[in-house]
Amino acid sequence: MWNWFRNNRREEILAAPFPGEWEGIIQKNVPYYRYLTDAEKQGLRDLTQIFIAEKHWLGCNGLELTDEIRVIIAAHACLMILELPSDCYSSVESIYVYPTTVFSPERKAGFFEVSRAPVDGPMAIDGEAHHRGPVILVWDAVKSETRHPEHGHNVVYHEFAHKLDMLDGKADGTPPLTTPEEYQRWIEVFSQEYLELTRKVEHGQQTFMDEYAATNEAEFFAVATETFFCQPEQLENHHPKLYQVLKEFYRQDPAEKVLNHRLP
Repeated sequence: MWNWFRNNRREEILAAPFPGEWEGIIQKNVPYYRYLTDAEKQGLRDLTQIFIAEKHWLGCNGLELTDEIRVIIAAHACLMILELPSDCYSSVESIYVYPTTVFSPERKAGFFEVSRAPVDGPMAIDGEAHHRGPVILVWDAVKSETRHPEHGHNVVYHEFAHKLDMLDGKADGTPPLTTPEEYQRWIEVFSQEYLELTRKVEHGQQTFMDEYAATNEAEFFAVATETFFCQPEQLENHHPKLYQVLKEFYRQDPAEKVLNHRLP
């Protein structure tokens, strides 16, 4: 009964034309959009339209929510599940957006936070994903990072990767997979890559992926997801096995799309 109601509601949502202003926002602010086929672009527009309509949006600390804010966040979140089941974000009921960096009380960093600063004292947070709760994002960070994927950071990808990780009830760096073989390969590759990264960080060695990925396994998956969509060719070159398992999970090959777009 619930599935019938949901599907019927989504048909009503998609019966309305996709706003031309939204298309312009996506073209300007979602660089990956240019690499998609026409069918994939249509799929992303549909997912974005449904996502915006179904979620509860709240502007915090005086931020006035606009179509630009909603569309940029929704399009990036939906890009991640373009080839995954459309109900992956069913547990995401609310998205809270702050205008600028949020400072938490003094405490240790949690599993679901994106912090680019040391954890001692009040900590600057650009986003949080709460299990069975909202996704919290900082608009300044969203706007800057989504327009410059070459920097390798994207707080929307990061926080919604946590939400995918939580689908099995816990944030442990392993999202729900489909077969025992996939789980075995995931554990082998991610364990090896995570331990190697933490070893390099501990010894002060240079790493391709952001050192924040060494915080714990959940953050490793979230940072790897950021890198997969922001710097796919570089990730494939530096960490081919990691790229392969992410490609199998997301059912997308962004490195190939970027390469094909570059070819005459």
